[in-house]
Amino acid sequence: QVTLVESGGGLVQPGGSLRLSCTASGSTVAIASIDTMSWYRQAPGKEREVVATIRRRDGTTNYVHSVKGRFTISRDNDNNTMYFQMNTLRPEDTAVYYCSAFALVPRTIVYWGQGTQVTVSS
Repeated sequence: QVTLVESGGGLVQPGGSLRLSCTASGSTVAIASIDTMSWYRQAPGKEREVVATIRRRDGTTNYVHSVKGRFTISRDNDNNTMYFQMNTLRPEDTAVYYCSAFALVPRTIVYWGQGTQVTVSS
């Protein structure tokens, strides 16, 4: 089993920055089997959407178009932590942000964090 814990959300003015963290804990074998980690977000009244993805092995990243050039996903495998640097935030970025991890051991499974609120408002 793997537990994901997010931190770093909060209230920020438009144009500001926030850095989210997601730390994995639990089975060492299961954590080592994580293939891909992602940040999702869900705004009020909207469906959850994937915002960015990073491959744990080689750091390959993908972003949804609306955040390209503003947000950066990264990982620190030694500390089982994923980061999400969010710059030039906009009101439309307001949402609950979730981290997820796609693991292969003991079976293919997606783990989810509890979510952290990001509010962009003046």
